[in-house]
Amino acid sequence: MLLLLLGIIVLHVTVLVLLFVSTIVSQWLVNGGQTADLWQNCSSGAVFQCLTSSTNEWLQSVQAMMILSIIFSVL
Repeated sequence: MLLLLLGIIVLHVTVLVLLFVSTIVSQWLVNGGQTADLWQNCSSGAVFQCLTSSTNEWLQSVQAMMILSIIFSVL
C-alpha cells in the first residue's frame, strides 16, 4: 500500500513539473528563422520581430487552461 502511495505521489510531482515546463518553455516550434510558442510568434531576419499568437478561440482557451491548471495544482 505504501508503494502504491509513493507511486501516485511521484506521478503527481512529475505531472506538475511537466505542466510548469510546458507553460514556461519558449519555442515549441522552430522552423528556420521563425519560432512559435503558446504566447507569441517570432521571426528573425533583418529585424527580429515578435507578434502575439493568433486570436483564435481555441488558442485563448488553451492559454487559460494552462494558467488555471497551474493555479489549481499549486492550491
